[in-house]
Amino acid sequence: MSKTTTASDSASSTGGDGAGAPRSAGGSLGFALLLVITGAAGLLAAWVITIDKFKLLEDPNFTPGCSLNPVVSCGNIMKSEQASAFGFPNPMLGLAAYA
Repeated sequence: MSKTTTASDSASSTGGDGAGAPRSAGGSLGFALLLVITGAAGLLAAWVITIDKFKLLEDPNFTPGCSLNPVVSCGNIMKSEQASAFGFPNPMLGLAAYA
């Protein structure tokens, strides 16, 4: 006579604690730290650009930190109508998104 094994029999033979079960899905600690660090860097960048936008609103001659040279310049972009498409400075969206 042959013996058939059920799922409950095999669970009881391993102790029933699931120690032999495969690991559940999820990221590693290194990936979690990468997300936290890059999220903090993005939040910092959004904060700096928001501060630069407010300084530019106070003083039209202010040169933002992202204006590196005549080719790579964000000051004239920040002065455009599209930079406040929703009625407030668009860099504030970065603050909300990264937070």
